[in-house]
Amino acid sequence: MSSIKIECITNEGCRIGESPVWDEKESSLLYVDITGRKVCRWSSVSKQVQAISVDAPVSSVALRKSGDYVITLGTKFAALKWKEQVVTTITEVDKEKPNNRFNDGKVDPAGRYFAGTMAEEIRPAVLERKQGALYTLFSDHSVVKHFDQVDISNGLDWSLDHKTFFYIDSLSYSVDAFDYDLQTGKIGNRRSMYKLEKEESIPDGMCIDTEGKLWVACYSGGRVIRLDPETGKRLQTVKLPVDKTTSCCFGGKDYSEMYVTSATDGMDKEYLARQPQAGRIFKVTGLGAKGIPPYPFAG
Repeated sequence: MSSIKIECITNEGCRIGESPVWDEKESSLLYVDITGRKVCRWSSVSKQVQAISVDAPVSSVALRKSGDYVITLGTKFAALKWKEQVVTTITEVDKEKPNNRFNDGKVDPAGRYFAGTMAEEIRPAVLERKQGALYTLFSDHSVVKHFDQVDISNGLDWSLDHKTFFYIDSLSYSVDAFDYDLQTGKIGNRRSMYKLEKEESIPDGMCIDTEGKLWVACYSGGRVIRLDPETGKRLQTVKLPVDKTTSCCFGGKDYSEMYVTSATDGMDKEYLARQPQAGRIFKVTGLGAKGIPPYPFAG
């Protein structure tokens, strides 16, 4: 095994950093600060972060085939023009639930944007239960709701053969698998693929590598774990210098670098003094694994 190196690449902490996505065209890492209401872009060339402020909690960002980005903002799917700093609403969900917001989202191999909702938190991971749902935004801007009764809709990705959809509802402490139909975007036959152990804490964001293994960020667990979806076994644990690790993605020139987001919400002064890098973005190298480029939204 090559030796693993973890470095902090940002100077400022997010309140809730989330949804890291590699933008190859810009040689940059996109991510959001949900409660900080910012979409951020860290350049691997200049090492600087640019941020665009928005008017609601922004929980995920994705590339768009036609250029620029799409985001989940409050309970809306929206388009973001980076240079102009203009946000336009595509469509809205959960209108009857004013206390809800989107959480994690990701684009599937056919260019559909999957994202789920949750109730606003009273404190981190403390919220009204079963208020969320999982949605898909299609390229024609129509929306399908897959199921509701979700606590905290979180990490999502697809198997390399596109036949399985992986999904996390955080408070179930489980990484779930569904049969996936790429033609229609339909999901079915839900089953638990891995149950988290006590010290791993709460499953959050997730990504897949070129070997078809899943990497799951463990919120309050201060780690990213690598799982084999075939056997349901944990293969590897990468510990980070912060507890509230929220999500991960692969990026860099050959997608061999892992980027991990983290959070500070709910941490008091003492806690922050112990973990001065909380809320920042980390780059992990030497994992010996590579990721695949993110899919852009087709609409």
